[in-house]
Amino acid sequence: MKYVLENDYHINIIEKIELYGYEGWRDEEYYYFIISSNNREAIHMEQAALAYFLVENGFSQTTYPITTNEGKWFVIHDEKPYMVVRLEKVQDRPIDSIGKRLAQFHQLGFSYQYEPKLISSYGLWKELWIQKVTVFEQKLVEEANTTKNAYHRLAMDVLPYIIGVSENAIQYLQESDSEMRFHEGDQGTISFNRFRANLQAPMIWMNDLVYDHPTRDIAEYLRFSFFQHEQAPENAVAFLRDYQTIQPLSMFSWRLLYARLIFPIHIYDFLEEGFRRKNYDERYPLFVHLVDKQSKYEKRLAQFFEALGIDAKAMRIPVLNWL
Repeated sequence: MKYVLENDYHINIIEKIELYGYEGWRDEEYYYFIISSNNREAIHMEQAALAYFLVENGFSQTTYPITTNEGKWFVIHDEKPYMVVRLEKVQDRPIDSIGKRLAQFHQLGFSYQYEPKLISSYGLWKELWIQKVTVFEQKLVEEANTTKNAYHRLAMDVLPYIIGVSENAIQYLQESDSEMRFHEGDQGTISFNRFRANLQAPMIWMNDLVYDHPTRDIAEYLRFSFFQHEQAPENAVAFLRDYQTIQPLSMFSWRLLYARLIFPIHIYDFLEEGFRRKNYDERYPLFVHLVDKQSKYEKRLAQFFEALGIDAKAMRIPVLNWL
């Protein structure tokens, strides 16, 4: 692939590098990465627009695409389309508060004037979740009928639970549509597919960018924290306190946040990777571990508002009694 950079982009490569788990190359000024674009050209172009906006507004650690010598966004190599993205600057300064930084990121995203069509989930959670439940149920049943192993037996055992929890989240989300206590912070913004430590990482990967309600990132960060940190409640309190010093949450946002935490996206993500990799023997013990940890996750979710010092009843925020 070095040939592509030198021949199609006239980039004088100095060395091959690996950054944040991605293999790339470097010249005297920038870092370059080559990404596959199979059937994703339109999606990449929407992400490219977000990436350019971020770079132009101070997030210079964002990768963004460059054109070939002939002015094309995509290059064909071995009969496959690729896109080259450039990184100008590596994020190397510590972030004092990830909550504040995320709120600032979202506020900048509010000023982005064009809502993307293909990478936007804003206002579409219910439809997307219903579709996900339907597709995954069909796929799991089909695979279980044709592939007999421990992984699929476990999948069939937990499938009723996954569907039940998902339906609870969808119903909660549907009831939240009638919530009228919202404000300007409930508009769409630039966000991440699954927000973890993206703003602390050496770079913001263009492929991770989406457009959605800001509670998407808040929920996914809390979900990750609930699974990874023993001090999850304390981390959640500090994160949300810091976020709200910049961008307070409306009652509508609290309800969206709670709904997204109920919906077992982490389980769907795990199953989706299984569909793609098909390494079921390797994934089985990981699946068992994930199912075992779900009870702890539910316990933390049941204590969510209490841990934050929020009187959900007084604030008229419904909670699930079965948690």
